[in-house]
Amino acid sequence: MIPSSFPDKAEIARLTARMLIEIGAIDFNAKVPFTHASGKKAPTYVDCRKLISFPRIRSTLMDFLAVTTMREVGFEAFDNIAGGETAGIPFAALMAERLALPMTYVRKKPKGYGRNARIEGVMTEGQRVLLVEDLTTDGGSKLSFVDAIRETGATCNATAVIFFYGIFEGVEQTLADHGIQLLHLCKWWDVLEEAKTSESFDAETLAEVEAYLRDPAGWSAAHACMQRIN
Repeated sequence: MIPSSFPDKAEIARLTARMLIEIGAIDFNAKVPFTHASGKKAPTYVDCRKLISFPRIRSTLMDFLAVTTMREVGFEAFDNIAGGETAGIPFAALMAERLALPMTYVRKKPKGYGRNARIEGVMTEGQRVLLVEDLTTDGGSKLSFVDAIRETGATCNATAVIFFYGIFEGVEQTLADHGIQLLHLCKWWDVLEEAKTSESFDAETLAEVEAYLRDPAGWSAAHACMQRIN
């Protein structure tokens, strides 16, 4: 079923943040910071992959993402939904089902044998492709996936994600310069606001998270020597 009537953008952001907190996809820890893929420290962590284990929340968020896509890009804007390996694949499948479109996925690298393909499934020249992933930090992986899609002769001018960090400068402009529109449901600031409202974390932790969101580079540099014990 194609969704058509849903809350406005602000309410979708609030509800998305609430759901991520409720299932434990959000973790804040200022005393023992997390190390991101970049190697930098942060008091924040999000794991959208947990969503696939919660059917009601998963279904609601995919409805939100589908209606956001139709509102912001168009009802007949796409011919194919592509998931980015690996986390984007289940969400692409769910989006394709909602929008009644074919689904494909994009490998991070060619598989190294057989057709040595990066695109799995059927994607044809001229198709308008929506790239779906779980989240966006700095947008780097999106550029690689989009380039692989475009190499088939298809077009890809938009990517849809559940979560956008929204704290690093220039990400949306970098994507725009590459001809990519970013669609998302919520950001770290939405999560922080909901965490304050629901009192999901103590005040000291939330204050540190806010300090990080206001100055990620400065906070990470100040906490670079802290070690996390797993």
